[in-house]
Amino acid sequence: MRLYAQIPARRSRQVLADLVAVALIAAAVWFALAVHDAIMRLAEPGRRMQSAGDNLATGLDNAGDAASEVPLIGGLLKKPLQSAAEAGTGLSDAGQSLQHTVENLATLTTLALIVLPVTFVLVLWLPPRMLWIWRGVTTRRLLGAPGGADLLALRALTGPPGDLKAIPVPPAGLADAWRRGDRQVIAALSEVALRRAGLRP
Repeated sequence: MRLYAQIPARRSRQVLADLVAVALIAAAVWFALAVHDAIMRLAEPGRRMQSAGDNLATGLDNAGDAASEVPLIGGLLKKPLQSAAEAGTGLSDAGQSLQHTVENLATLTTLALIVLPVTFVLVLWLPPRMLWIWRGVTTRRLLGAPGGADLLALRALTGPPGDLKAIPVPPAGLADAWRRGDRQVIAALSEVALRRAGLRP
């Protein structure tokens, strides 16, 4: 299986197209990751809220435990401190929720920025490349098959007439020479068909 044409000009175009496709995919991934990092910076306030809430809840819990040891009024002192500690826990939960929201947004945005451009590039680039590879394989098999050169010559005759200018035309014409089985004309025509496919005889 041949991945690239044997004709230099066509091979250069194929290599250039492959490099452009790979570069576009790499650029899309790089840009998506950069956007991901930028969005994740928005989670910093959430991290601070969570840290502040955790510290506040822990400090108030400890203060409540200490206050509960005060004789007679320890229980009364502990309740408001516990309520305040719960508020600190709520602040921590809000910070954690903000972080999760930002993380989800960053993930979805990154996936969209990767999947959409990469799919677009692959749809434009991959089918023609795979089609050329498949045609190259079938053309080579056809050339090696019995009567394959005749079929390639017929393919050349039915293609663009400009490619036939380099072939000396017999008195009755190329089509008549092909019908008569002129091996020299058939060989020349099959070479034209191979060149059109980007292959050498």
